[in-house]
Amino acid sequence: MELTRRQLLTLAGTATAAAVLAGCGGTLRPADITAPGFGENATGTLNLWCRSETVNGTQAVVDAFHQAQDRIRVTVTPIPGGQYVTKLATAIRGGHVPDVVDCDDINSTLFAYRDAFTDLTPLIEELGIGDALSPGHLALSTRDGRYYGVPFIGDFSVLFCNTELFERAGLDLERSTADFDGILEAARAITGLDDGVYGWTYPGNSSGALGFTVQPHVWATGRDLIAGEVGDQRGDIVGNDPLRRTLELEHTLWAEELVPPGSFADDASRWSADYVAGRIGMFPAGYGVVVPNADPELLARSQVVLLPGPDGGRSFFDGGDNLCIPNGAENASAAWEFIRFALDVQQQARMPEGFFSPVRSDVATPEFAESYPLAVPPLESLTSGYAPTTLAYNLIYNQQDGPWLRMFRSAVFDGEVDAAMQEAQTTYDRILRQAQA
Repeated sequence: MELTRRQLLTLAGTATAAAVLAGCGGTLRPADITAPGFGENATGTLNLWCRSETVNGTQAVVDAFHQAQDRIRVTVTPIPGGQYVTKLATAIRGGHVPDVVDCDDINSTLFAYRDAFTDLTPLIEELGIGDALSPGHLALSTRDGRYYGVPFIGDFSVLFCNTELFERAGLDLERSTADFDGILEAARAITGLDDGVYGWTYPGNSSGALGFTVQPHVWATGRDLIAGEVGDQRGDIVGNDPLRRTLELEHTLWAEELVPPGSFADDASRWSADYVAGRIGMFPAGYGVVVPNADPELLARSQVVLLPGPDGGRSFFDGGDNLCIPNGAENASAAWEFIRFALDVQQQARMPEGFFSPVRSDVATPEFAESYPLAVPPLESLTSGYAPTTLAYNLIYNQQDGPWLRMFRSAVFDGEVDAAMQEAQTTYDRILRQAQA
């Protein structure tokens, strides 16, 4: 199974979408969210677009919404992730938009900064649950302190650990995963247990999956790979010590054969295969990568922790989806009624049924933890989640020919850390300038 957020946008498609958005910002009117009765007792049809990768989780909420009321009928249109930005941008340009969109949170930034979504700030504040909502999701839909989207579905990167292998190697799991020294020691001990068993793994030829699972090591230190505010951003690569140490760790894991040899070519099409076969000690991935594919016995032997920084601290990629109301939506009142329903604790608590995570920390009750223990750690530390707010994420991190994957492969497989970081700095800067032009 491939990571849900790993559907790649082509360079041409992204450039086209940006051009379309730049030419239509502000032409459609935002919904009048201050109108009397907005979001209450709405009627009619609600047109919802979702990513095809999240259609099961979205449809489950829609089905529950239909059972809860009979005034609004929701029509769900799944859009392949690789086409989503372009199709939505084209709909905006044509003036015929859906009423609500389930949008990859990374891409919600692009539309918010192109004046394509309705400002939902007063409505979100009225909910009174801001402290419980995923701050990473909210940040990606925020512009100038205003919210243009609401967290909906969580897709968080974490570290799955096979406790049986840790026990056989005589390792304390929490201590061994607290920093890079612990990870390296554990990887060596676990790899030494048996032929075919490895301490760590990564999909070394998948830009999106590596962005999802490797960057949090840097974020755990409070640093990013992009510096500055949107509109004036540049790469933060050269001189970035947490990044250097992360690349050096990944190189050591490869050079000492502590990862499977297939990691070199793995494009994430068989990403979880070695872990679900019980051959990996530590596996950076997402809930939806492991849980649908693993047998109950392995899941019972698994423990999840957040991804560590070089000397401690922990973080995770705060991925998933936001719900946003495009300007020009015909039934925005029904859209907000649905959004409010989707954020309800009862609906959020069902997210793991579709192999996603809730976006509310207060869902993590003892009852929830008993049913879904592997989904709990990110919810207990939602403020540790992060994702970069930038207009160039897809071009940098999801493009197979982008600078992120080139840097990773050159540094990790060739050992050319300095040269790889220097080249990446130049390319990051160029892409960011172009995206912000």
